[in-house]
Amino acid sequence: VKALTGRIGVRQLHRMMKLRGRIFLGLAIAFGLSATAPAQMMIHGAGATFPYPIYSKWFDEYTKVDPSVRFNYQSIGSGGGQKQILAQTVDFGASDGPMTDDNLGKAPGKLLHIPTVAGAVVISYNLEGAPALKFDGETIAGIFLGQIKKWNDPKIAATNPGVKLSDKDIVVVHRSDGSGTTYCFVDYLSKVSPEWEKKVGKGTSVNWPVGLGGKGNEGVSGLVQQTPGSLGYVELIYALQN
Repeated sequence: VKALTGRIGVRQLHRMMKLRGRIFLGLAIAFGLSATAPAQMMIHGAGATFPYPIYSKWFDEYTKVDPSVRFNYQSIGSGGGQKQILAQTVDFGASDGPMTDDNLGKAPGKLLHIPTVAGAVVISYNLEGAPALKFDGETIAGIFLGQIKKWNDPKIAATNPGVKLSDKDIVVVHRSDGSGTTYCFVDYLSKVSPEWEKKVGKGTSVNWPVGLGGKGNEGVSGLVQQTPGSLGYVELIYALQN
């Protein structure tokens, strides 16, 4: 389990709030509306799937406080969030991995990183009987390097004494898109496995030695759920919900 902080880039939200007030005032004068009539404001965002469940809850709760505001958040992955905030097609972009200095230098204006939420990246797997297994870092790295291929491998058995393990092949599942969840996961693997750091390294996307790709935390959890013998990494809530 690795704790991490999600990050969100904000573009001129303060200016937008002031603009909203000016637009509403202009409408009130032009059409004789009462000062209490609600204005409609849409705030657009895109990015990380990691915080999407809690963002959805927050946005729903906020509209109960201020019904004049609506949120449109596209859960497309951290890479997409960074691209869209750079292209100015959204008001905020969410990314679990911070933007690089190079990317920030390409921005048309100043971008701020604001931590929003902490969560956990966990291993999720699909085995008959759902045995409660334990993995150490070296074993996880070995699985994603393609070196540990069977569920009854001696390294998995060593951390799970007394558990009857299947001789099925391990089907590795990873992200197919640019992902902050991936960044957090492979950053962890780079710290626990010198071999992983040398051969694969870290980033929002890497050249995976083995496995199937799923888009977003939703895609990875869906593939694990549908594929017997599979194992992948997801944000904790996706494992609990699925």
